[in-house]
Amino acid sequence: MRLDGKVALITGAGSGIGRATAELFAREGAKVAVVDLSEAAGAQTVEAIHEAGGDSIFVQADVSRSEDVQRMIARTVEEWGKIDVLYNNAGIPMGATPIEEVEDEFFDRTMAVNVRSVHLGAKYVVPHMKRQGGGVILSTASTAGIRPRPGLSAYAASKAAVIGFSKALAIELAPFKIRVVSINPVATDTPMLPDFFGNADPVEARARFLSSIPMGRFNTPTDIANAALYLASDDAYMVTGTAFEIDGGRDI
Repeated sequence: MRLDGKVALITGAGSGIGRATAELFAREGAKVAVVDLSEAAGAQTVEAIHEAGGDSIFVQADVSRSEDVQRMIARTVEEWGKIDVLYNNAGIPMGATPIEEVEDEFFDRTMAVNVRSVHLGAKYVVPHMKRQGGGVILSTASTAGIRPRPGLSAYAASKAAVIGFSKALAIELAPFKIRVVSINPVATDTPMLPDFFGNADPVEARARFLSSIPMGRFNTPTDIANAALYLASDDAYMVTGTAFEIDGGRDI
């Protein structure tokens, strides 16, 4: 029970990486606040946790909105009195698109969901973590923030921002025993994966993505959840500011 007695808040926890992480954290003893834009998806995650004997609540939120982020944090603290782990996992993908075809509205939405949400989560959880004497802030970035693929300019920029933000925050918050880490997965086999293919043939695009991963397969949500569990636990006490790559060798 590596998270016994801890409280974790996970965004984008209705499916994919977020759901796998929420269920694993609960099995490892954490009380888990499941946050998602979709009430139906979030409720399914909570139900799965309850059926396995865990403790969980659902909070519906658009993580790009300040008032929603404040509410999800306040609700979690109201329920359990603290937040030990904030995992900013919610994000949106980008289909491969030439720069001249990227709509301004899409660029702004990508930055809002993928970057502003991380800023807001940290801004409103840090006061609680300072008062309780420490905590962990994890954020899902991407190998795209380190080694971008063609046609993903807005997405790559957003994930590079998450990496830089996490490094800066790690330095700022180290004196308060708050660790900050960005998690950088290579392509992960979730329902979101085809969204990165754009107008390309999905079979060919999938094969092309896969060929760039030396270990020969995509991530699974469980791969990311296992890494997040380690990073959230006391075993990773000296890990902060790291761009933690789960990439099968993609970034070498």
